[in-house]
Amino acid sequence: MATNPNQLTADLAELDRIEKHLFAHNYATSGIYFSGATTDPAKGAAGRGEALAILDEEYHELLCSKETGELLDRLTAAEKNGELDDFRAAEVRVLARDRSREADIPAQMASDYTRLRVESGDAWHKAKPAGDWDSFAPYLDQVVSYMRQIAQLKDATRDPYDVWLDEFEPGTSREFYNNFFDAVKATVVPLVNDIVKNGYQPSRSCVEGTFDAKKQWDLGIELCKIEGLDMDALVCAHTEHPFTDSLTSNHVFIASHVYEHDVLSNIFSMLHEGGHAIYEQGVNSAYDYTCLKGGTSMGIHEAQSRFYENLVGRSEAFAPVLLDLLKKYFPEHMANVTAQELYLAENRAEPSLIRTEADELTYPLHILIRYELEQLLFAGEAKAADIPSLWAQKYKEYLGVDVPNHTVGALQDMHWSDGSIGYFPTYALGSAYGSQFAAKMIEEGMDLNGIIGSGKLAPLSDWLGSRIWTYGRGKDPIDLIKGAVGADFDPSFYTKYLEEKFSKIYKLA
Repeated sequence: MATNPNQLTADLAELDRIEKHLFAHNYATSGIYFSGATTDPAKGAAGRGEALAILDEEYHELLCSKETGELLDRLTAAEKNGELDDFRAAEVRVLARDRSREADIPAQMASDYTRLRVESGDAWHKAKPAGDWDSFAPYLDQVVSYMRQIAQLKDATRDPYDVWLDEFEPGTSREFYNNFFDAVKATVVPLVNDIVKNGYQPSRSCVEGTFDAKKQWDLGIELCKIEGLDMDALVCAHTEHPFTDSLTSNHVFIASHVYEHDVLSNIFSMLHEGGHAIYEQGVNSAYDYTCLKGGTSMGIHEAQSRFYENLVGRSEAFAPVLLDLLKKYFPEHMANVTAQELYLAENRAEPSLIRTEADELTYPLHILIRYELEQLLFAGEAKAADIPSLWAQKYKEYLGVDVPNHTVGALQDMHWSDGSIGYFPTYALGSAYGSQFAAKMIEEGMDLNGIIGSGKLAPLSDWLGSRIWTYGRGKDPIDLIKGAVGADFDPSFYTKYLEEKFSKIYKLA
């Protein structure tokens, strides 16, 4: 039965009103999180947690109210009757899904969990530099407990970890990721072993030394400009663990760090976060005050960040561009360095301790370790107290390195502290998505190396913008990938890319 036109007009107006209020809550929440990680005083966590909990309660009440549910039911019926345009149909579908994920979670439980995550994040920030796992461990156990309970409320028919995997990347599960990581291991582990046996390693002497932090930061800002970011819509700040967020397509945050003795760290951090940021800026601005704002999934988001970090930033074609920047800011260090020396130094592949500083080849093994530990935590086969020893075992097994302390071990990432358990696998998945995008660009005749080597990356933004970014949350990952490349996701593009690149660098053919 067709919807009464007057009723439909009123319903769409009410939808707009609700969306604006939900947007305002998200705006406030994102801003509070950003200041908490960058500029808040050390004693500010309690007040921040209380404010976020109140915002979360109000958001939950509005999204999950009976009235909102009835509105979405009517609009869903109108969508099935073909009475909504594509924008409205996507808006109703995504908001109804968001509501279904929250509707069965008591508001008090949701706000308590928000408070816990703020406390947990604050505990992690204090524990990491001190290497004090014991002070953080109780928070991790509580986070896992809440996440299990919430997963059961979201969908009692599914394994709790699968619920969260699917929430971070719709359409995924342990079965999906097990198959993916099996393919990755089959390529990466033998390659790493061959490199170790080969005994050759490129020199990193050209990037060793002390590099002024302010100059590094300015270099990173220039990289954002090269990526094509709208600098009038971007805020950059310092933090312990780099991240990106947005309020609208015209207000995006990047937070990163600088290490005086590791000039490559900030370079690739800024390229990585810049990939996230340009995605957020590239979403259709008409979506800004709706549930369609922002990236559609963590995997698609990581595809953008890893694309700019690795497929652009660590490519042989980009080395001359990057070298020119380094010579501009650090002429005494880089005066006699060649582009080939820089390329080899930044792509030196060797087992290491720190995920965010890992080379492109061994990086997915860091992700695999976290993926396996998360499953143990969710299955109740490990508690937080067990993680450091399990961490050490797996780093020895997969990467052959000894873990000397918790700071460079299980405390190195903040993700578990804020409930991002199930997020880590998307880092490796995003790299694989990006490789498939690059292969399609080349197949369509794009001179990818020529564009990257020119330092004028607009054609890449045009391709990704028109096929990925503009849709925001309006398309799910499966549909986006198929629309972008004309085929389903295929990890072989990623494994082939890694094998060809590192076999050439290490002369393993």
